[in-house]
Amino acid sequence: MTRLYNGIVKENPVLVLLLGMCPALAVTTTAVNGLGMGIATTIVLILSNLILSLLRDYVPAEGRFPARILTLAALVSVAELVMEACCTSLYDALGVYLPLMVVNGLLLRDAETLEPGESALDGLGKGLGFTLALTVLGALRELLGSGTIFGAQALSNPIGIFAQPPGALLMLAFLIAVLNAADFGHKRRGWAFPSENPDEQEEGKQ
Repeated sequence: MTRLYNGIVKENPVLVLLLGMCPALAVTTTAVNGLGMGIATTIVLILSNLILSLLRDYVPAEGRFPARILTLAALVSVAELVMEACCTSLYDALGVYLPLMVVNGLLLRDAETLEPGESALDGLGKGLGFTLALTVLGALRELLGSGTIFGAQALSNPIGIFAQPPGALLMLAFLIAVLNAADFGHKRRGWAFPSENPDEQEEGKQ
């Protein structure tokens, strides 16, 4: 459960690690786009982590990065075909950012050194954190920029800038500030987000 919690909160790929900034800023014009990109990325991340972890004893160290790229390329191609067949409108909305998952910094992380189950769980946690961040970012931008939420009308006087690239940067900065403020508040009350680092845990007890 610690890996899931860390992936969603403490090590959130977008709001903490600042990974996957390109899709986070480009496709989150609506909540549906953010959710769709997040789910696709999560599935690819879990499967790639699991496959590479299972094959780590058969792939030499110098061949692991090429193996990861090839694995990601194959999985992303399958994800593209499935999305094009099942969700054409979402596929068109995500455009070039769907195949660009192959070079997403989140997916290029070296997680195959973990045991298969742990590696898949790490991928699930990071993927859920990525999906949550993109969905919230997309929902806020859609609400403020277009006056709708998941396509339903909610505001009569939207602020157009939030539907534009500058609005993505402003909203992302706001979400990062909120998360940092929450972490700072927890520390002032004597506790903080849990860490897997034994040194950090020991410091927190002192």
